[in-house]
Amino acid sequence: MIYKHLIKPFFFAIDPESAHYLAMDAFALIHKLPFGEKVIRLLFKPENKKPFQYLGLTFPNAVGLAAGFDKNAKYIRELTSLGFGFIEIGTVTPKPQQGNDKPRLFRLPKDEALINRMGFNNDGVDEVVKRLKKINKSEVIIGGNIGKNKDTPNEKAVDDYIICLEKLHAYVDYFVVNVSSPNTPGLRALQDKEPLTNILNQLQSLNLSFTNPKPILLKIAPDLNLEQLDDVIDIVQITGIAGLIANNTTISRDGLQTDKQELENIGNGGLSGKPLVEKSSEILQYIKKKSPNTFVISVGGIHNTEIAKSRMDSGAELIQIYTSFIYNGPLFVKRLVERLS
Repeated sequence: MIYKHLIKPFFFAIDPESAHYLAMDAFALIHKLPFGEKVIRLLFKPENKKPFQYLGLTFPNAVGLAAGFDKNAKYIRELTSLGFGFIEIGTVTPKPQQGNDKPRLFRLPKDEALINRMGFNNDGVDEVVKRLKKINKSEVIIGGNIGKNKDTPNEKAVDDYIICLEKLHAYVDYFVVNVSSPNTPGLRALQDKEPLTNILNQLQSLNLSFTNPKPILLKIAPDLNLEQLDDVIDIVQITGIAGLIANNTTISRDGLQTDKQELENIGNGGLSGKPLVEKSSEILQYIKKKSPNTFVISVGGIHNTEIAKSRMDSGAELIQIYTSFIYNGPLFVKRLVERLS
């Protein structure tokens, strides 16, 4: 109730991107105060009643934080205190980049949604590695979501993914290949069967050359048609990667309650949040029907505990949240974990 009536209105009165960093920096400060971390854990962290064993890893619980929230691995300890079973950093690129021009993050309160066109803004893989080296990873699983720099042509995209995989390999527990963001020009063309198979084959070959290979997952767009989904399922089998994250943000604006003029003023970007609930559920069910053994992390539209439970009942091994975390507040993680335990 405090979050809904006091904290959320305050931060929702501020530009979304500024509010994000203000909130997380303030939370990090509280976390460092005497007994601050202990109090936060007491209030928010759920009991780990049911760990999940997948991909050779032990996830403390089934609820993860999707990529994009902690792009630069700055808040892993704080987010762990809130009870996430796994945290996906990134998208990380080889070189630092500013991303797209601001404003580039927009709230749609009527739809409990966000539109973003961030454009893989991040500090670059070397800076992220420096932060990861300082983290005690005993409590949480860390995923590394990797992408290509905006100025890297598609024909050389695999080089960027290889750089990120090599440099992050010792510091993350699994990898996510992001070719599905709508906010880097031309990136989604890499989802076509031939270039995607090539990228994943090369990454998997490099991965298997390490003494401790890490699971590689592919994050897909919700805008794929059934033929493209069939190709993705085939690619998982052909390349031997560990599975899928379904799914990224959508370019669709169908069925929104937000005024059309407001949407036109916002312009391009990926939509996340409550409007994705049906599409994300349909994609999960389709994948599991066609390929029951494919490992899937479901993300998109999980805005209450019953939807989370239905995703698990539909075959998702784990779930991730992002937008619903912003709209529902930090106690939402605890509620989800308790519902799925």
